Amino acid sequence: MFHYGKDTLTVGKTVLLADGKMEGVLCEEIRQKIEESHQFVKNIVENQEVVYGINTGFGPLCDMPISIEQTKTLQYNLLISHSVGVGNPILPEIAKTMLICKVHALAQGFSGISLATLERILWHIDNDVIPLVPEKGSVGASGDLAPLAHLFLPLLGLGSVYVEGKLISAKEALAKFGLSPIELGPKEGLALINGTQFILAHAVRAVARLHHCLELADIIGAISLEALMGSVKPFDARLHTIRPFRGCQLVAQRLRKLTEDSEVLTSHTDCGRVQDPYSLRCMPQVHGASRNAWLHLKELTEIELNSVTDNPVILGDHDTISGGNFHGQPLALPLDYATLAAAEVGNIADRRCYLMLEGRFGLPKLLLKETGLNSGFMIPQYTTAALVSENKSLCFPASADSIPTSLGQEDHVSMGSISGRKLNQVIDNLEYILAIELLYASQALEFRRPLKSSKIVETTIEKIREFVPFATEDKIFSEDINTLHQLLKTNILTDIIKSENLNENYDDFRIS
Repeated sequence: MFHYGKDTLTVGKTVLLADGKMEGVLCEEIRQKIEESHQFVKNIVENQEVVYGINTGFGPLCDMPISIEQTKTLQYNLLISHSVGVGNPILPEIAKTMLICKVHALAQGFSGISLATLERILWHIDNDVIPLVPEKGSVGASGDLAPLAHLFLPLLGLGSVYVEGKLISAKEALAKFGLSPIELGPKEGLALINGTQFILAHAVRAVARLHHCLELADIIGAISLEALMGSVKPFDARLHTIRPFRGCQLVAQRLRKLTEDSEVLTSHTDCGRVQDPYSLRCMPQVHGASRNAWLHLKELTEIELNSVTDNPVILGDHDTISGGNFHGQPLALPLDYATLAAAEVGNIADRRCYLMLEGRFGLPKLLLKETGLNSGFMIPQYTTAALVSENKSLCFPASADSIPTSLGQEDHVSMGSISGRKLNQVIDNLEYILAIELLYASQALEFRRPLKSSKIVETTIEKIREFVPFATEDKIFSEDINTLHQLLKTNILTDIIKSENLNENYDDFRIS
């Protein structure tokens, strides 16, 4: 059980909450803190103290006073006027993650939200009534205003929600469950839409997905190494001790363990080949650099998961600060860095695919014995080339741009929402690139028989053969690619390598 506002939220726990595998609750201590903070806001209104967003307008209208009678209308108007998102809806699981992140931030008692409003948001999470949120419209500065406004329209009986996989109006959904729309009190609308939860939810999803890809990249790279009769000398621990980047050291360790006791490797110990191409030899440096970038993103994401990104912040009775904790820059930069890291894993995988087609190192050209009539595995590499190129075009850092908004009040913005979306697009492509490399590597390794590879590699190949057979002639390769793509999205292969404890002594590179 997770206690919102009290326990430390991690990427792993967030994923469990979003998947419904962990329950999140508000304990009595936190409930009291929430009610106390809400009372502080009531006091501000009753005493007619001028505090931004409570009894003033928003953005460039911050100097315009709002009467006591109009404070509730102000919050209602805020949500409907800021619901300007466009484009396709984000995945329901990302929207649910946004709700989870928002509850944890609000439950810390610095936002003045009412307990009733927070409990309604929890109801949405617990019952999987997930709001529809358009993917575009946030500049990632005054928080993710547009997507968060859409996220909370259903509290007012507006917008649309997913219920049991079907999209229906929020009004219909509330009626179905015998509920009525709620009325927002002073500052509540502002507390709901100020924050980085759109950026953060995409970061959480990317951290989990990229970690999975990095784990797979090492095992697939090891199979490619074996198939290409590559050397394990570049993975020697002594080499990586004198250039001790932790991500690189971890990958070298994993590759040593993944190829341990391989007959394929020992069969060419004295072959006279001096050096392997970089895509084999430099896996620790390239995969490892991407792991370093991943670790940086994970660490900053978990700071943000436990942060208050509202504005103004209610620190105590008559004690508020109007600041900039909603600005997305702290996540925008590492998200862009991780986008490059994800793209590079795909870049080097494509190069290994190409190596396996060339007919070098004892492999048949195009990975079929009989070509001419058959094109063999020529064309799947076209797909990896296309995906790699697309990823390169997505690597321009969104955070390098800033377009002033709000009549110049918000004169520097992060564009972190775009960073988060782009990173997940690159990971989408990377998953297919890895599936194609696995298709190539598993095909190529069969030409080394009767030699056996390591226990882990052989177990992996056995599992792959349950889904995709060895090819002897042309076929519709997209079917095999899609089958392997779906296989890689599960934990079937990572569970095989997890049992071998390949990440020993590198606990910080795990998701918990």
